[in-house]
Amino acid sequence: MGCCVSTSSRSTCSSGSNGDTLPSLPNRIVTNGKSRSSCLFTQQGRKGVNQDAMIVWEDFMSEDTIFCGVFDGHGPHGHLVARKARDVLPLKLLSSLHSCESKRSSSGKAGFKGNIKLDNGESDKDISAEDELNSIWREAFLKAYNAMDKELRSHRNLDCFCSGSTAVTIVKKGSNLLMGSIGDSRAIMGSKDSNDSMFAIQLTVDLKPDLPREAERIKRCKGRVFALQDEPEVHRVWLPFDDAPGLAMARAFGDFCLKEYGVISIPEFYHRVLTDADQFIVIASDGVWDVLSNEEVVEIVSSAPTRSSAARIVVASAAREWKLKYPTSKMDDCAVVCLFLDGKMDSESDCDEQCFSSAIIQSNHSGNPVESDDVQKSEPSLRRNYTVRSSEENVTYGGLSVDAENGISSAEEQSWSGLEGVTRVNSLVQLPRFSEERPNALL
Repeated sequence: MGCCVSTSSRSTCSSGSNGDTLPSLPNRIVTNGKSRSSCLFTQQGRKGVNQDAMIVWEDFMSEDTIFCGVFDGHGPHGHLVARKARDVLPLKLLSSLHSCESKRSSSGKAGFKGNIKLDNGESDKDISAEDELNSIWREAFLKAYNAMDKELRSHRNLDCFCSGSTAVTIVKKGSNLLMGSIGDSRAIMGSKDSNDSMFAIQLTVDLKPDLPREAERIKRCKGRVFALQDEPEVHRVWLPFDDAPGLAMARAFGDFCLKEYGVISIPEFYHRVLTDADQFIVIASDGVWDVLSNEEVVEIVSSAPTRSSAARIVVASAAREWKLKYPTSKMDDCAVVCLFLDGKMDSESDCDEQCFSSAIIQSNHSGNPVESDDVQKSEPSLRRNYTVRSSEENVTYGGLSVDAENGISSAEEQSWSGLEGVTRVNSLVQLPRFSEERPNALL
């Protein structure tokens, strides 16, 4: 989230009480809570409005299908871009999938109807079916992401010129995982080895500008990739004629000021066939991954006292690590989705009251809708979380400190500089300053 320059003082999204463009749908969750097989939790950081969004949609296209995703916005209107993508992208994926299957059916090719589970004795028919599955879903993901970006570009009331969002979306259909990803949010999986010990598998790649193929594409399009002197580990994308905006990812929805210079919204597509050893999936924004490793997150989730508390404990652990590792920096927003692959959750009837509080809508001083969390003070204890260390804070953990839970501290808001400490928490450094000589350079 960077400095804010808006061309309109009106709210850019007012179709629902929480910026939601969809009516309430069965089996669709976009706030802190749990479903039959998952839990979700997000917490605002200390930079302003929470720009992260998340979704779990069970029975997405059939009873054995689940859609889940995390979206991390950036820029002046990043929170609105993230929520728009959260609400619209699943529908575009459904539409694209139906279109792809219809096209293949009309050309004499059979669409994908069932589950494919390959073994060591796979037949030619199995291989062909897997290729067909990959082809259909890859095309559907690419079309859906492209349509999403086009809709953002043409949206009359949502300025995405210097605002955008990451996206990690996963469809679990039977034993198949179909995944699309742009930006630096990440999905991992916790699995068991032959000794019944948990280990982490990274499912997606963080699409940063310093990846060789990403940097090559950006430079070929006349964009620039370099890190600032005071943050040499964070490579950013810059305009060819201005040291702005300094985007810390190579692919994103929106960010149209950089779309002519190598930043794209084409997702990386992944397909994985699940095994009995695979236990759960965690999708999270970079506010988590900046301070917790894949292995630490798997350890936290597998050690959670209840499954429905897992996402919240991951966020709580990340909040504490931000304070311990980067005390001079503002904590980034965090969003976590935990999907348990056996489809089971806790049986305790009071688990919702103990572990979650729903996201509520408040108004900030400008009158725009803001999603924030009414987080309770009590937290489940962590059993084997090696990343959470004891320290003297305002409230001891049993709970996190009050600051870590409630997010914004007014005293820190006034004293903290946007480029102080670990500046990678800012996805954008500054907005472009367009001179009169280039009025149409980026349009």
